[in-house]
Amino acid sequence: MNFTLLVTTLLTGIAFVGIVVILAKLISPRSYNKQKEEAYECGIPTRGRSWMQFRVGYYLFAILFLMFDVETMFLFPWAVVMRSLGPAGLWSVLFFLFILVLGLAYAWRKGALKWQ
Repeated sequence: MNFTLLVTTLLTGIAFVGIVVILAKLISPRSYNKQKEEAYECGIPTRGRSWMQFRVGYYLFAILFLMFDVETMFLFPWAVVMRSLGPAGLWSVLFFLFILVLGLAYAWRKGALKWQ
């Protein structure tokens, strides 16, 4: 019974997304011209090349932020069932936080958090 419900929900979701995408393709207005293919820079014509390289430090900073943000999201389910887990749950989350702090210390030591 539960498997049937799961398959029905998945198929309904896939069908709904497919129908919405096809419908949007069919009824969306289309207008192709050279001006629409240009990069938009607040109405100011671009000078030089539109593509430029960014320093890898910006990407590392963003990835570290996402990594620690997602890892802290794992603390919410633990906080909900904290009392029912007992001491084993406390030690496991302390170990998790220890690994998290080790990762932060490693990133800090490597200089990944310096904004230059």
